[in-house]
Amino acid sequence: MNAAEARACLQEDVMALDGDMLLATQEIIQTVRNQGDAALRTYTQTLDGVDLEDFWVKPEQLKASWDALDTDLQKALKLAKDRIIAYEERILYEDNLGEELSYVYRPLERVGVYIPGGTALYPSSVLMTVLPAQVAGVGEIIATTPTFNETNITFAALYLCGVERVLTLGGAQAIAALAYGTESVPKVDKIVGPGNAYVAMAKRLVFGDVGIDSIAGPSEILLYVDDSADVDAVVYDVFAQAEHDTNARTFLLSEDAEFVAKVEARIEALLPEQVRRDIIAGSLANHHYVVVDERKALLALANDIAAEHVSIQHREQEVIAQAFNYAGAVFVGAYSPEAVGDYVGGPSHVLPTNQTARFSHGLNANDFRTSHAIIQVSQETFETIAPAGEIIAQAEGLDCHRKSLAIRRK
Repeated sequence: MNAAEARACLQEDVMALDGDMLLATQEIIQTVRNQGDAALRTYTQTLDGVDLEDFWVKPEQLKASWDALDTDLQKALKLAKDRIIAYEERILYEDNLGEELSYVYRPLERVGVYIPGGTALYPSSVLMTVLPAQVAGVGEIIATTPTFNETNITFAALYLCGVERVLTLGGAQAIAALAYGTESVPKVDKIVGPGNAYVAMAKRLVFGDVGIDSIAGPSEILLYVDDSADVDAVVYDVFAQAEHDTNARTFLLSEDAEFVAKVEARIEALLPEQVRRDIIAGSLANHHYVVVDERKALLALANDIAAEHVSIQHREQEVIAQAFNYAGAVFVGAYSPEAVGDYVGGPSHVLPTNQTARFSHGLNANDFRTSHAIIQVSQETFETIAPAGEIIAQAEGLDCHRKSLAIRRK
């Protein structure tokens, strides 16, 4: 298809708000607000099949989980940790101090981090959410994960990051507990981290009472390629995204129809060999877009899509990269596959999806701080600017505003 045809298809590929899920999530949140810990125990037993006496993970469980990892995995996680910290420290905003006007940043007091659990464990999500918060200087980090084994790799990653307060709660009930607090769970200032559809819905509903990072949808990648790219490498970049779940979206954009045909042929040939082939096949059947057009049309389409991940493997990749205005993260070149960003690149892999990169950005240390201006005007400056303020106040009909200025003037 060309760019215009792709736009028409994308308008139909919009995930509608699930009314039943909305009502169910609202009920969970309200019940947790009303019943506190009792509701958390009931939902954990009903939804996860686990009876919890204590929601909190013991410190010795965290250490035992780390000790149980093989040395290579420990080294890999440490390398990822070091790269994430180095990147986050480099992009941290600095206070802008002036004689009369300043702008300063202050860390949040308490943050909740949701780590997915259930059928798969994601230590990378621990690093990508906890470490930016630590670099920002957050006072207290509370992690929560629906992971009920005595030891596991998620606990190991939390131990590596030095997180001591860990809850074994999941789903909308965990989000509600963090947002409003219970007898055992303190209320936080902000909730971050990926989760399933109920977690995303819960974050949507509690936003305003508590801060959130984003409302994540299905993962997505946009590949902009030409025949300078390795065909099989491009295929595995497609597979890597599609294996997340059947709603994952993949966009293959190129000016070269012949190269795209080669990629599609190899997708068909290699798919049966993949461990998660059924999930990949489901994703590709419903959410795989192959677009061939001239560059101007492709770039316009790409900026409209504002994909979570953009991978550019093209002989003019540096030039093309500069034309991407809206994306969660842009990966340039054969040696910067999106999977690098998932684990060891440095920037957080918690990124905006579903076109929200047109107005938002990926999680970083600055998202764990508030900021405010400090105004300390001298008498000399006041005498210069106050008359203008009085005139504006009078025009707005706010007489006491005018008098507040006038009474201070000589």
